[in-house]
Amino acid sequence: MTDLQTPILFLDFDGTISRRDAVDAILETYADPKWLTFESEWQAGRMGSRDCLRAQMSLVRASRKQIDALLDDIGIDEFLVPLLEMCAMQHIPVHIISDGFDYCIRRILSGAGKRVAALLRGGRVCAGHLGHLWRTEFSFFHQTCGHGCATCKPAVMRLLNKSNAPAIFVGDGLSDRYAVESADLVFAKDGLAAYCAEQSIEHIPYQNLGEVAARIDRWLAGRVFLREETLDRVSA
Repeated sequence: MTDLQTPILFLDFDGTISRRDAVDAILETYADPKWLTFESEWQAGRMGSRDCLRAQMSLVRASRKQIDALLDDIGIDEFLVPLLEMCAMQHIPVHIISDGFDYCIRRILSGAGKRVAALLRGGRVCAGHLGHLWRTEFSFFHQTCGHGCATCKPAVMRLLNKSNAPAIFVGDGLSDRYAVESADLVFAKDGLAAYCAEQSIEHIPYQNLGEVAARIDRWLAGRVFLREETLDRVSA
């Protein structure tokens, strides 16, 4: 129906699109073991992800060739293309918002094929920036949010959703816990699903993006059906 707003899809990247967290892979392979101390502080809520990532990446000792080879071995969810194709058919904008780094995201997606690149064209990749010698920059946003996030996902979602369209969020981990508060429909797995359950946050559990695509498609069909049913009752 023309008067139903088209939703916007926001996808986390690490562990949601990618099969493995890229930053964790880098740290586990090439960082001084001190990175685990910062990880514990972040997981305990005593440190924001921005300060945590800045400290952790400063401990990485690897060449670009080594990092690229590592990233090239990280695959993506096999159902990403069907999800993106469904969104294209339904004219749903798709944006990637991540507490990780744009370099990792673009490198991994570049190996996923031209079809993925074409389907993501027009969407935004909102993440931290990984520069020379693995120095970190955080463009979303330069000022820190109240939680000290590397990327303030709720703020990015508001920035990209000026018309206040229904927001769909898909995620998997601790860095996604604030994003769910800004979403109308939440898909969660792993740590995020556990968090949503603990906090009594309504969500749809999923295991792969194919399940997400199918549920969104049914959700859209249900919206249209309910609207048509309402119009039929009004006109009767």
